[in-house]
Amino acid sequence: MIAVATAPADTAQISMSAPSRLNEYLARSVKLTDSERKSLMSGAAVTKPIEVQEPNKDVSVFGAIWINAPMRRYVDALTNIENFERGAGFNVTKKISTPPALKDFEAMHLAKEDLGDLRTCRVGDCIVKLDEDGVKRFRSEIDWKAANSRAAADTLMRQLAFDYVVRYLEGGNDRLAVYRDHSRPTVVAQEFRGLVHQMPELTNHLPEIRRNLLDFPSQPLPNSSSFLYWQEFEFGLRPTLRISHVTIREAPDEVIVTSKMLYASHYFWAALELRTLVPDPSRGEGFWFLTVNRTRMDGLSGLTGMFVRWRVRSGVQDGTLTVLRNTKQRLEAAR
Repeated sequence: MIAVATAPADTAQISMSAPSRLNEYLARSVKLTDSERKSLMSGAAVTKPIEVQEPNKDVSVFGAIWINAPMRRYVDALTNIENFERGAGFNVTKKISTPPALKDFEAMHLAKEDLGDLRTCRVGDCIVKLDEDGVKRFRSEIDWKAANSRAAADTLMRQLAFDYVVRYLEGGNDRLAVYRDHSRPTVVAQEFRGLVHQMPELTNHLPEIRRNLLDFPSQPLPNSSSFLYWQEFEFGLRPTLRISHVTIREAPDEVIVTSKMLYASHYFWAALELRTLVPDPSRGEGFWFLTVNRTRMDGLSGLTGMFVRWRVRSGVQDGTLTVLRNTKQRLEAAR
């Protein structure tokens, strides 16, 4: 399924060409049709599923749009992540301090459904994605019969999230969780490596960024800035908590942004969004905004998984289209 937003009414003066490297990528990697390319060049937002090697656990979606604003305006807006990602399914967005502080997580609350599930969680059988230590602590440290059990559970979840972030900043991917929500342990670092290895954009064109994603913090990325944030967002049947690491590399001829998911309380094993901002002087001061969103998750195999996969891919594609349109509207309105 291809999603295309409505193009501007007056496209007579809009260039139908793009920088050569962008043309090559759209033709060879994304494989846009002539119709899709015409819509994009005319100013519409275009999204398209990308074929993946392991469809039983991976979903990948491409999106692009022209934004008539300086690239720096996007970087400034993204850095203010609490304002940039709000509404439209984002219930809470909070930036994490440098260094992290426990108070950064004081607005984090477990959903009512999660509280009910955590009462009966066991290692290998838990609705909420936690490592073995987290599952055991919810069993041993929370008196679920007490009047303050909800507050106590929230306090413990905040502490686990804080500890998780600190461990990641110290030791990188190897300190990410090993989920024990199912009988088969899920090693997040291993799933993330598999996801990165199957992204040709990183392997073929962005080796420094690839090394940074795989070997942070031992492989710093030159000319870049980064921050962590946590979020409660709507996806699927219940709100999901996630923690992400955003890295921004700026150069005169492009800006590369990676958003690396470190933790999610439901659905996801690993996720990475790669955003590329490419100037095009032939069209003015603005830039092409390209995004590739790749997600690895459970529940996508078997007959039921085929239906779930379609729904997930459709949801990611719809979300990407919304982000493209909202980003364009917000940045262009700031002129």
